[in-house]
Parts: sequence; structure tokens; C-alpha cells
Amino acid sequence: MAAKYKLSDALKTIRKARSLSQEDFSNVSSRTYMSTLERDLKSPTLSKLAELCEVMEVHPLTLLTLAFAGTNTRKADQLLAQVRQEMEAVLQAGTEA
Repeated sequence: MAAKYKLSDALKTIRKARSLSQEDFSNVSSRTYMSTLERDLKSPTLSKLAELCEVMEVHPLTLLTLAFAGTNTRKADQLLAQVRQEMEAVLQAGTEA
């Protein structure tokens, strides 16, 4: 399942929507690192992703949903429904083991 929209694009979209500059992330990242993420030259770790999302005041799943569904809200709804079903199946299987 390939991301329709790149994580780098999603990061930049949310940052700009929140009227944040790359420098606004200085408590968790350098401007240079933010630039490399937004140019798709590096990929953040999960913990770094959580820190960046904290600055942007969005849940990491919001960023990932945007990365996988792009700006298509219908696609986002379908994706979130799929995630919910898969989580339920995994949790159900875990209780049966």
C-alpha cells in the first residue's frame, strides 16, 4: 500500500496550515532537518514524528492519514475505517491466543 501523498508533502501541508515556520520546530529539530524532511531526503523516526506533530498540534495519525490519502477526505474516511477494522481483528486474535 503505497502512500498517495508523500509524508514530506503532508508534513509541509500541515506546517503551513498551522502558519508555522521551519524555525518554529527548534525545540525538537533544526531548520535544516525540517528542510530535509520536507524535501523527502530523510524519514523521521516514530518518536521524532510524534515530537513534530506535537509542535503542529495534530495527532501523528492525522499526518499519516494525509500522507496515505492525500487531500481526498473520502479516501481518508475509507482508510480510517480500514484501520479500525484491522485493529479490532488484531485485538480479537490477541485475546484468542
